[in-house]
Amino acid sequence: MTRARSRGRPRDAAADGAILRAGIELFIERGIDGASIEQIAKRAGVGKLTVYRRWSTKEELIAAAMETLFANEVPWPQEEVIDRASPYELVEAALLSAAQTAAAPEFRALVARVLGSAVSHPSLMATYWKHYVLPRRTLAARLLARARELGTVSADADLDVAIDMMVGAVMWRVLQPDTPDVAEMRRYLAAVYRQVGLLH
Repeated sequence: MTRARSRGRPRDAAADGAILRAGIELFIERGIDGASIEQIAKRAGVGKLTVYRRWSTKEELIAAAMETLFANEVPWPQEEVIDRASPYELVEAALLSAAQTAAAPEFRALVARVLGSAVSHPSLMATYWKHYVLPRRTLAARLLARARELGTVSADADLDVAIDMMVGAVMWRVLQPDTPDVAEMRRYLAAVYRQVGLLH
């Protein structure tokens, strides 16, 4: 007699990777409307049930797949590190990785697709905001608050506005017709961070 598999069996990491890669590829190629669970499963070489066991909606899957584009990104420092380290040193350490990410064609395409889906598929933006953007905004606010304590950020600075200004500047530059290369993006990011007091 065949024993039924346990529901708690480990997930197949190879299948996870194939599904996420297929999801982000289809999203960038065709947008959210062209990236159905069936198409993602087919490209990944798995059954639809394999996908649904992991993600209940394609919006959740695509949001998770976005993370695969940032695999080489320098991890954000934890709160306790921010609270005792120099903001200058933390930003400088992350500058090259951030420039490489922002200059990548995949990142540019991803930004365009996410913004283009915001009205027709608000749940995608909501999921991406909750799982990717918001945690980073929280840490960025803490970093700015630390810099404000040290006097490099203005005492009356609105931190939410400062974050919006930094993110908006990068998004605008990324979506321009002539996307900067890594060296130019690094220079530009340094200038942006310097304006708010996060770099010398």
